[in-house]
Amino acid sequence: MMRKIYLFLFAINFTLAVSAQVNGSLSVKQMNNDGSNGLIRTYMDSLSSAKNKIFSEAGRKRAAYKGDIFRLARLFLPTTYYKDIVSNAFALKENDAYNKQLLDIYLHRPSLVRVTDDELRGSQTATVDVEMPIQQDVEIVDKVAPSPVESTFSPIEVLIRKPDFWTYKGDYSLQLLQNYVSGNWYKGGESNYSVLSSALLEANYNNKQKVKWDNRLELKFGIQSSKSDSLHSFKTTEDLIRLTSKFGLQATKRWYYSVQFVGYTQFTHSYRSNDPALYSDILAPLNINLSLGMDYTIDWLDHKLKGNIHLAPLAYNIKYTRLKNLAGRLGIEEGKHARHDFGSEFTVDFEWKLMEALTWKTRLYAYATYKRTEFEWENTFKLQFNRYIGAQLFIYPRFDDGVTRDGRRGYWQLREFASIGFQYSF
Repeated sequence: MMRKIYLFLFAINFTLAVSAQVNGSLSVKQMNNDGSNGLIRTYMDSLSSAKNKIFSEAGRKRAAYKGDIFRLARLFLPTTYYKDIVSNAFALKENDAYNKQLLDIYLHRPSLVRVTDDELRGSQTATVDVEMPIQQDVEIVDKVAPSPVESTFSPIEVLIRKPDFWTYKGDYSLQLLQNYVSGNWYKGGESNYSVLSSALLEANYNNKQKVKWDNRLELKFGIQSSKSDSLHSFKTTEDLIRLTSKFGLQATKRWYYSVQFVGYTQFTHSYRSNDPALYSDILAPLNINLSLGMDYTIDWLDHKLKGNIHLAPLAYNIKYTRLKNLAGRLGIEEGKHARHDFGSEFTVDFEWKLMEALTWKTRLYAYATYKRTEFEWENTFKLQFNRYIGAQLFIYPRFDDGVTRDGRRGYWQLREFASIGFQYSF
């Protein structure tokens, strides 16, 4: 009820202000000529009467009805042309005081009418009465803890590992050969079986700065049976244990100051067909070569040709035999176990990938003193059919003038074999 009263008071004040402005703008002569003075005085009296009704006890009771409030509100709102007031003027029933006042304004002061009933209805908005007041539950605290700031970055776990400068690789092969010849074969010959196995293991260290240490172990062993040999059931066709270790300090991008160690011997004894004499055995001989020089790293042909070249102007070589009776045949003075000498050494060791399935591995070794020269050239052509099956061709010429000269070939020696079988690399 108080809100409605305040609304009416605001409307009264607004209307009084409008009326005072109108009175100030009209001259006395104009008011006497067109009768506006009487109209305004009548309108002001009606407003005063309405004011008394609102603040009276009876008026407040009557204002509780929506129809009465609506009629009162028309007097205080901006002057509007209501169609029902004109319709009631032509009806048989008598208009009340509210409608008469508005009708009098329509007839004598139409310029005061600003809007029509249709315009007012078109611009009105729906209102919803709030049955219960909205209250906020406010809790007063001394200090509000700041809300945590959510990070826009997600945590990432970083695993730091100690660098490992070692690399490992290996190459294994096992070749089997069976040959059968019947007793009446027109060309003759004999049946035989042969097995050849090899393993190549490498462990290399390189800290990518100044130090490099390469280690390689080569193991080869092959046996063959022959019916024509009445003294031996099996003979060795390949027998090698060789360790190569090289330590280098980098001088330039591809050159290293290096120290190289090469030592090799064999697994077991070796014989010739139908000959009871022993030609070699484990640690008979044992060759050790220690050299000091420079090392050059090879990386050519778009990484297809890799290896190194070792040049050693200073090298020490020892040849040892545990069996004194083999000393003369091995180039050692009779009755002694070892021979020492100094010289120069040269080694070329590389691997060339000729095609996708064909690889050529070679090792060229040369050692020379003022008294003797030793030269070895190992060539292995490996054809890989798939991951596990492959073929090998091995050609190994050798020159050594420190042993007994052969009447036919001199100091030159040659080994060659071809095989097919199991091969695996990692």
